[in-house]
Amino acid sequence: MIKIKNYPRPQFVRENWLNLNGEWNFIFDDENNGEEQKYYNNFPESQKIQVPFTYETKMSGINDETIHENIWYQKNINMSTNSKIENTILHFEGSDFITKIWINGNYVGMNVGGYHRFSFDITNYLVEGENNFTIKVEDSLSKSQPRGKQRYKRESWKCWYIQTTGIWKTIWLENVPKNYIISSKNTPNFDDKNIEIELLTNISNSTNKFELETEISFNNEIINNIKLPLENNIFKYSIDICKENKNHEIMYWSPEHPYLYDITYKLYCDGNLIDEVYSYFGVRKISIEKNKILLNNEELYLKLILDQGYWANSHLTPPNEESIIKDIELVKKCGFNGIRKHQKIEDERFLYYCDVNGILVWSEMANCYEFTDKSIEYFMNQWIKVVKQNYNHPSIITWVPINESWGIPNVSINENEQNFANSLYYVTKSIDKTRPVIANDGWEHTLADIITIHDYEQNGKLLYEKYNDEELSIINNKKEHNGKRKLFSENYAYNGQPIIMSEYGGIALISDEGWGYGTHVKDENEFIKRYEELTNAIKNTNYITGYCYTQLSDVQQEINGLVDENRNEKFNNNIIDKIKKINE
Repeated sequence: MIKIKNYPRPQFVRENWLNLNGEWNFIFDDENNGEEQKYYNNFPESQKIQVPFTYETKMSGINDETIHENIWYQKNINMSTNSKIENTILHFEGSDFITKIWINGNYVGMNVGGYHRFSFDITNYLVEGENNFTIKVEDSLSKSQPRGKQRYKRESWKCWYIQTTGIWKTIWLENVPKNYIISSKNTPNFDDKNIEIELLTNISNSTNKFELETEISFNNEIINNIKLPLENNIFKYSIDICKENKNHEIMYWSPEHPYLYDITYKLYCDGNLIDEVYSYFGVRKISIEKNKILLNNEELYLKLILDQGYWANSHLTPPNEESIIKDIELVKKCGFNGIRKHQKIEDERFLYYCDVNGILVWSEMANCYEFTDKSIEYFMNQWIKVVKQNYNHPSIITWVPINESWGIPNVSINENEQNFANSLYYVTKSIDKTRPVIANDGWEHTLADIITIHDYEQNGKLLYEKYNDEELSIINNKKEHNGKRKLFSENYAYNGQPIIMSEYGGIALISDEGWGYGTHVKDENEFIKRYEELTNAIKNTNYITGYCYTQLSDVQQEINGLVDENRNEKFNNNIIDKIKKINE
């Protein structure tokens, strides 16, 4: 695989790109009169910000945690003419929430949504030499916006944190030819030993002859290579992974052996190579058979840890690539085989390192906090884009649109809210036929391929007894398991799916400050004793097929992490080994 440090999309690599992260001019526009005053032509005297860190963070250089709903960025970027380059694309990996772009005073376009990536072809707006890039971002405390763990009040509380405003992921330029490959959708077939590919290009109504060459390799050895004529902008085809190489035995992706194949796309016009993209894929199969989850047709027991992806000095934005790697290494050291990425669509480099290291991922969307026509529109539009942009990562094994009825507070009894949850299930399955989907994680389930339970009972014996009574009252929806919450919404019932305890634990150390679940423990011995009792209560419940412990790290005022917000261990070094032994 080609891995370029800090490259924002490791699954779709071109070599001609420019990282725009770094120092930008920055200003608050609390009166919201910047457009009227044409900041995009004459940017006012301003302060500096370090992109992609938001103004609320220390790493931005500003460190202002108060609410500012309108902000502006400006940077002069020198562009030189290259006869081989015909198009320039401006990419945003993430900017929250409404982003507007001007180049050299000309309006380019707008994007709505904070968690998906988006792009603009800016070729016609550029001039030789210095170019003025101006960006406005509008945000709010609206509960109709998908916001995840960002607070919708002016102060933080419990497990809701300081808001994220503006550019929070990499912004970059990519140079491409006039005709180029926009994206690929790869579906490896475990049983058929082939890969289905759907390529999107910008080719239309051309008299030129276009061909697409696809090369698959493993450990630098070419396994298969085909060249096909390309006539439309959407091209669907299938390749046998190793048909041309009889000596190659397919290497399947798993946590124990995360084998990955390289795949290269080459676009030709009238016999000349005009575009080349490097990617990779893993051959693996996630399926459900009765009440079991299978990986590559073998039973899989999930041992996940909940990870919110926050850092002390940079909040939702990883401080650097190394910090992502460090978190994944910690997960493996603790004996977990996967991560439930909670209420966040993570930096794609995180998914890359999960692919490489064999970490299973539950991908969960950032939720709204009210049910309105606007929230439905915002959420559905953004969720579809998220599923499509991260589809190719073998590490993702489950899609989770909604957590704990957030944004659908009356789903247990309200048919409209149930319909919305079910629409998310069906639209996700329409895009992705290969992965399980859980419409609403934790309780009040409607449609779900896996049934999940959230329970922060702190006594292992009581946790076991609650889920092992003679009638299995909670599973059969005869009694509540979390306050007034039942496991299923009205008109829905258990139908034999696999069952996961997808949130439990949340064990917090005694502290003068900070919020955590239940009675806090006083030292590491008490922590390990409780962790072992709770985890074994789940393991000894024979119909449960896995668990997700809350959580990897502390986040701001929440102190439920195995490590603190700076990833420092709270206990001595043996604690990691003890956790690993319990998990294994």
